[in-house]
Parts: sequence; structure tokens; C-alpha cells
Amino acid sequence: MSKNPKLWAIIAILIAIISVQLGATLSKHVFPLVGSEGTTALRQFFATVSLLIVFQPWRNGPERKHWPVLALYGAILGVMNLVFYASIARIPLGIAVALEFSGPLAVAIFGSRRWSDFIWVACAVGGLLILIPWQGLGGDGAGALDPLGVIYALIAGVLWGLYIIVGQKVGDRVHGGKAVALGMAFSTLFTVPIGVAFAGASLLSPVILLYGVGIGILASAIPYALEMVALKAMPAKTFGLMMSLEPAAAALFGLVLLHELLTPLQWLAVALVIIASAGSSLTAKRGSNDATA
Repeated sequence: MSKNPKLWAIIAILIAIISVQLGATLSKHVFPLVGSEGTTALRQFFATVSLLIVFQPWRNGPERKHWPVLALYGAILGVMNLVFYASIARIPLGIAVALEFSGPLAVAIFGSRRWSDFIWVACAVGGLLILIPWQGLGGDGAGALDPLGVIYALIAGVLWGLYIIVGQKVGDRVHGGKAVALGMAFSTLFTVPIGVAFAGASLLSPVILLYGVGIGILASAIPYALEMVALKAMPAKTFGLMMSLEPAAAALFGLVLLHELLTPLQWLAVALVIIASAGSSLTAKRGSNDATA
């Protein structure tokens, strides 16, 4: 890896993106069995176990004064995953991810004062306006979206933006790996009780637990670990540019693995969000911080 760290960082990001979308597609197969709430609980619990084993935050852990911000970080992470999974239970994966990207896009653009950012704002707003189901509070036509699913995705976007802001504060005080592991552990305090309340004893089914292990590792543990590796070897601008591929990957995985067909206009909306994300990353000020969910 030392011979070409940037190349390995790019490969790590691509694997992380693929892993996240595989985890999301696997999750959608579990929704009929334990609901989006139960699936979220499984994801957070097994991701927490994996990350605690890897990073062992109890060794040289954070000072007591940092626990409140870690708890806030975990709460945001937990609720964000709950509403995002509620979203993809109702609308196609690619569209949900595109809508969710409104959060980090807003953080990136509001933190800049460049005139060129108005172009990316226009692209993002254009994409969002196309995806919002103005006509149908649930219409039955081709490409009709569940309004509640859209609302959940937008809420997840707001929470993702907050996650980035709070995550940067956490990262200044606690080592990245330990922060993610502890934040994930705090998130289970919110997600697991809700998942148990909705799904009950069905969460203890061996098949469901096996699904949970796969979802937790694919959707959280692998991506978080690889993204931290990548961030050490590439500029934040390049990292943000690579992450712009995520809505496209989500749409493609949704199409191929979940048979979620998007209309041409919806594909255009996803493309506009990708352009906005990539453009804001390319024109970001050098030295600006990025964070991902």
C-alpha cells in the first residue's frame, strides 16, 4: 500500500461505496420481516460490535468531558439511520440517497463564499424539485413517489448535515476510530429499543440475526473503516468528489438488485445531485473539512 497510497485510497472509497449499497439492498429484503425499525436496530447493533472489537475505545478512551458531545453524535447517527431506512422502505434507493445528499451539500456550500457555488446550488435544488412529488401525494402514475418516504429522506439529509458538523467537533477531541465506535454504541441506545418495540422476538430468529450481521458489516463497519483509511491518504476535496458517486451507485444497485425502475426525469434528478456534489467538492476551499455518514 505504501507504494501508491492514493491509488489504494481510491480503491478503498470505491469498495466502501459498493459495501454501503450492498448493505442497503440487503436491508430492503429484511424490511418485510422485521420492518425498517428492526432492520436499523440490527444494523447499528452488529456494526457497533464490529467497531468496538476493531478500535477498542476503552483503551486510552476519551475524557469524561467529551462524553456529552459523543452522546449527541451517536443520537444523531441513530435517528438518521432510522429515518433513512424508513425512507428506503417507501421509495427507491437511488432517489432516497439523492435526497439525503441535500444535507452534506448544504453544509459544503454554506461553508463557502464562492460565486461558482450558486451553480451547484441550482443543480441541487433542480434535482430536489424534480424528485419532490408535487402532484401526487402518492399518485399511481409511473415514477410516483410516496410523499412520506421523500420527507423521511429529506429529514435524513438534515440529520446528515448535523452529523457532519457535530462529527467534526468530535473528531477534534477524540481519535477518529474510537469516536465512530463510541458514537455507534450510543446510537444503539436509541435504535435497539425502537427496533425491539416494533419487531419484538422476531429479531432473535437465527436467519434474521445472520442478516443483521451482514447488514451491520456491509452498511457500516466496512465503509467507516475504509473511509478513515482513505481520508488519511487523499485530500478532503478528492474524498468528497469520490463520495459524489454514491447516488449513482445507489440507483444502479436499486435497478440491478432490487428492480427499482426510475423514470428518465428521476435519473436526471439523480444526475443533477451528483453534479452538485462533485462540483462543490472540486471548488471547495483547500483545507476545508469533510465528513461522511
